[in-house]
Amino acid sequence: MVWTCSGTLRGLAALLSSWTCLVLGYAIDVGGHSSVLSGRADPNLAGYLGVFFLGADPFVYFYLSNGNDPLSFKALNRGSPIIRPTKGTGGVRDPTVIPGGGSEAGTKWYIIGTDLDIGKTSWDAAQRTGSRGIFVWESTDLINWGNERLVIVEDATAGMVWAPEAIWDPAKGQYLVHWASKFYGTSDPGHTGSPSNTRIRYAYTSDFKTFTTPQTLIDKSPTNIIDLTFLPLNGASSNSFLRFMKDETRKTVFVEVSSTGLFGTWTRPGGDSAIIQKGVEGPAAYWDNTVPGKVHLLLDFYGEDGYRPYESSDPASNSAWTASNRAAFPRNLRHGSVLPVDRKAYEALRARWG
Repeated sequence: MVWTCSGTLRGLAALLSSWTCLVLGYAIDVGGHSSVLSGRADPNLAGYLGVFFLGADPFVYFYLSNGNDPLSFKALNRGSPIIRPTKGTGGVRDPTVIPGGGSEAGTKWYIIGTDLDIGKTSWDAAQRTGSRGIFVWESTDLINWGNERLVIVEDATAGMVWAPEAIWDPAKGQYLVHWASKFYGTSDPGHTGSPSNTRIRYAYTSDFKTFTTPQTLIDKSPTNIIDLTFLPLNGASSNSFLRFMKDETRKTVFVEVSSTGLFGTWTRPGGDSAIIQKGVEGPAAYWDNTVPGKVHLLLDFYGEDGYRPYESSDPASNSAWTASNRAAFPRNLRHGSVLPVDRKAYEALRARWG
C-alpha cells in the first residue's frame, strides 16, 4: 500500500522532510515508493498468553501458544478455569490481562473483567440494573493471582459497566482504565425508561483500587459504542495508537488511528462507514513476536464459534485485514486478551499450568 503525505495523512502526522514522513510506524516515500511498516518484533519474546472466558462459563481461562506461533494455542490447567470469582455475580466476562507500567513494569500484572453471569439474569436487566463495578485480580509472576476485588466505578445513574480494559499512559504516569456504560436520568432511579446511548468512559488509577471520577472518552451518539481496545505503535512511549471498537448499533468492528496521543485526533481510515468485519465483537489485538509490522486481531463471532483470528501488515486500515489460518486456533474462546511473554514467563506458565 502506498501513501502520500496529503489529505488525511497530513492530519495524522507532520512532515519530516520534503520527501518522507512518518505515520504510525510507516516510512512513507512521497515519490511513490513502497511503504514499510516497522512494528515490534522482539527476540526476547517466547510466546503468547491468552486470557479468555468460554461462553456459558464466565470464568478466567488461560491458553498458551505453541512457542511464538500466534495462531496455535493450548488450554492450560487441563481446560479448567484459573480464576473463579467469589464476589459480585460470581461470573466474569471479557477478561483482560494488563502488564504493569512505570515502576511496575515486569513485576506486576492485573486481570480485570466484567462482573456478569448472564445465566443468572437477562440481557435487558444486565444493561438496566447490572453491575457498576470492575473485577480486579493481581499477580507478581503471572502464575499466582489474588487480591480479588470488585471496585465500583460508576454512580447509580449507570445501567452497567461492561468490557473494562486498561493501558499504561506514559504521559500521565498512570493506568487509563476504560469501559462501556449507558445512563438513566436521576428522575428514573429504577432505570425503567429510555437510556442514553452506550459510550466509552474512563478513569485513571495507580493501583486498581482508587479511581479518579469517570469521564466520557468516546461518545458517537446516537450510535452505541462498546468493546474498546488500544494497540500502541512504535513502542510504549510513543504517541501513536490504534483503537479498535464495536459499533453496537450496527454490530461491526472498526479501527481508528491517532499519532497525537490517547486524547489526540482520531481518524477512521476509509471513512465513517469503513469496517473490518460485521457480526463480531470483543476485538483483541496483538503484535506478532517475530514478524515486524504484523498485527493479529481476534474477533468474537458471538453468535457462532467465538474468536476467529485475523491478520494485517497494514493495521492502520479498515480494509486490509484477512482471515488467518485457524487450524490450530481453539474454538469457542470468547472476548478476552492476548499478552506476549518472554522465555521465563512462558516456561513458568507451562510448568505450573501445562
